[in-house]
Amino acid sequence: MNISVIIVNWNTKDLLKKCLFSVYETINFCDFEVIVVDNASSDGSAEMLAQNFPQVITINNKENRGFGTANNQAFAIMKSRYALLLNTDTMLTPGAVNKLWQFAEANSRTAIVCGQLLNADGSKQNSVAAFPTLLTLATNISLLEYLFPKKHPSKRYEHKEPLEVDSAIGACMLIRKQALDESSFFDERYFFFFEETDLAYSLRQKGWQIYHVPGAFIYHLQGQSIGGNARSRIEFYRSRYQFMQKWHSRYYYRAARAIIFLRLIIDFTLNMLASIVTLGLAKNIRNKTKVYLELICWHIKLPLTGKTSIK
Repeated sequence: MNISVIIVNWNTKDLLKKCLFSVYETINFCDFEVIVVDNASSDGSAEMLAQNFPQVITINNKENRGFGTANNQAFAIMKSRYALLLNTDTMLTPGAVNKLWQFAEANSRTAIVCGQLLNADGSKQNSVAAFPTLLTLATNISLLEYLFPKKHPSKRYEHKEPLEVDSAIGACMLIRKQALDESSFFDERYFFFFEETDLAYSLRQKGWQIYHVPGAFIYHLQGQSIGGNARSRIEFYRSRYQFMQKWHSRYYYRAARAIIFLRLIIDFTLNMLASIVTLGLAKNIRNKTKVYLELICWHIKLPLTGKTSIK
């Protein structure tokens, strides 16, 4: 068995069905297994799997255990040398997984390989991410991508050859099982977001490499598997702070908190002014203002010291 396709699902039955069809239609170069970990869905996902994909190995959790924990459950039972992690809102294109697999086979110190994520219209999404630092938090990431394209590769540039990166966007990643066994699985203290960033950082500390293969294309209906409200943004900030606390000093973490809070205040103020100018008629601006206010309130309640466990 060469590849174990691992998909974590939570109430995205229709997306999951399309994703699985793309798996079986495009992976035809090797033996593979598919493992779906369902985080207590209530939308009929289990029935859909039983009816349409009886060959899929399923793990049905009684509660939503998050992304990292669910994937770890699959890592523990997988039979292959590689794990292909897919979000339910992805669809593989012909040859994509083969290209990722061939690169990994030819480069034995590569732990994670990712392809090029695409929007539904074929335009490119950012597929890689730099590790968060005080510079990336304080500076517009687009400016860093423009000034330092080799350090911060982005969708704005055409990359013909594979390139080494800090970390991969977790929507689609091929991970070497040997690297997981040497380092560890996902850190289960992260519920959602930053699991892949944390894993990449840990692997790089142990001498492994992370690569982006631009010729492997994967459609990604960005955000449809997680939503885009304030709750998901709060989970993002919670995970980012956990990353900072884990890998940096408390002074570094406090500086990061200050930078992020200042940027939230600025964004809230600008959107509030825009809402006043438009007499509150622009729904998009009103919604963004509300989200920024919720994020600011959450930050105010969050202790400056200790773990970011506030709900």
